[in-house]
Amino acid sequence: MTSADLLLHPVRLRIVQALLGDRALTTNELKTELADVPTTSLYRHIARLTDAGVLAVAAERRVRGTVERTYVLRLSAASIGLDEVDAMSPDEHRQAFTAYVAGLLDAFDRYAARTDIDLLRDQVSYRLAGMWLDDDEFAELRRELARVLRPRLANPPRPGRRRRILATVLLLGDDAAE
Repeated sequence: MTSADLLLHPVRLRIVQALLGDRALTTNELKTELADVPTTSLYRHIARLTDAGVLAVAAERRVRGTVERTYVLRLSAASIGLDEVDAMSPDEHRQAFTAYVAGLLDAFDRYAARTDIDLLRDQVSYRLAGMWLDDDEFAELRRELARVLRPRLANPPRPGRRRRILATVLLLGDDAAE
């Protein structure tokens, strides 16, 4: 199974997303976060991700005669390599992008289903921006974004911090206005 096949399955993608931000979750906590996923299916997907090295067992403890495991994400294993991306067909890229967008829709739906949403208070936003950049300017923008984001990605959880998900899509726009 390729990394793309492994990671872009809708349930496995949600498991990976649940563990983003250096979270350590038990199978019960994952079951609570993915309540719409049947338990047997969830366990099967956790096992696949663990066997592939995407998830690691951070702790184990006995609970009523069974072993409860706490999982963490191995971020280096939770990505699709550049060689694999390069080898994907346009249809495979469409499928991957569809899985990505479906994950975003699911995350927003779960947020919107809460009874206390307030986009301004919660600082939730979504927007598009168009920029005219040559390749060097675009490379500089990407380096600047990485420089700004890198230290924040390393922030550990603590009181007062809320886990936030940043999703980016960089597309080439139509050049008709050139």
